[in-house]
Amino acid sequence: MNNKDSLDANVTTYGVNDNSYKAAGELSGITKLVDDFYDHMTVEPTATRILAMHPSDLSISRKKLSYFLSGWLGGPKLYQQNWGGISIPGVHNHLAIDEEERDAWMLCMNLAVNSQPFADSFKKYLLEQLFVPADRVRQVSQQRRTPL
Repeated sequence: MNNKDSLDANVTTYGVNDNSYKAAGELSGITKLVDDFYDHMTVEPTATRILAMHPSDLSISRKKLSYFLSGWLGGPKLYQQNWGGISIPGVHNHLAIDEEERDAWMLCMNLAVNSQPFADSFKKYLLEQLFVPADRVRQVSQQRRTPL
């Protein structure tokens, strides 16, 4: 049994306590995931529009996403400790997010997740879970721009 399989066997249920945080490799694993995510965003042609929504220096964006994911996956709530509470749709409220932007974001995250040493079951779980807030941001953005 390799390390990846043993980690998978030891994590009985993702989304419970800190199981997802541990499956992601804790903060160092999450930081690697986020770095890969933003690296993909800077080279993927379909991600041009979402990259333009970020500051040119991605260091704070990388840190904020790493810290957010830490707490979201059941680990330390580093985002909250550093910047206070967060509403994902609210933080992105000033942006026009449609299916194209959501799908570009998910493509970059898919590429990043699949390059990590995570168990396959965790990769699948994580991508399914990440789609929920990504699509929620799209929904709120479209509702905000739809005339009554």
